[in-house]
Amino acid sequence: MHQLIDKKFKIIIYLLFLLILSTTSREFIENQDNYFFKINQINIEGLSNKDNLKIYNELNILLYENILSIRKKEIQKIINQHNIIEELSIKKIYPSTIKINIKPTSFIAKLSGSDQLVGENGKLIKDKENVKVLPYIFGEFSSKDFLIFKKKIVLSKFNFDNFKMLYFFPSKRWDILTYDDILIKLPQDNISDSLNLAYKIINSKDFKKTTLIDLRMNNHLITRK
Repeated sequence: MHQLIDKKFKIIIYLLFLLILSTTSREFIENQDNYFFKINQINIEGLSNKDNLKIYNELNILLYENILSIRKKEIQKIINQHNIIEELSIKKIYPSTIKINIKPTSFIAKLSGSDQLVGENGKLIKDKENVKVLPYIFGEFSSKDFLIFKKKIVLSKFNFDNFKMLYFFPSKRWDILTYDDILIKLPQDNISDSLNLAYKIINSKDFKKTTLIDLRMNNHLITRK
């Protein structure tokens, strides 16, 4: 009887030992996993060293967070505050690295009376170091206004390299001055067709030395030498 009790006691002790060991092992593994998946490196490429560093400093709040719980949208929200961004790709490299590649927007115009440039993305970017010759834009416009107009230009035979100045009016109408000093007055609608007509007139022998092409009225063409 005594031996039976000793045997039961040993079994209980053995089971308790296994329980303690399994609990400790599980906690150790969980702690290791948590440490293993902590973000300890953020690599940013694509912009100038200065801009890369600026964005890196803003993303520092993500360091030592669990890489599994961080959503890419959180990172995009921080980076997209910078108007210079055209495209963005984010990769999680497990266990602990985030790699970010940024494509900066191209500058296609200057805002008159300012050190701000207009990007392909329609946003304004401050850049005092730019030396590229760009057309000036006059008037107050939104990114939406500009992107709509840019799309019309892309669909036409013109490109921004042909323009010296662009004027935006409160009526949401655009005028263009070419590098040949020809002023094109565009209507509010049918912009691509009007641009193509202006292009045809400029390259026609019948309209040599034209300085003004007024297309504001439907089915009416006014030119001036």
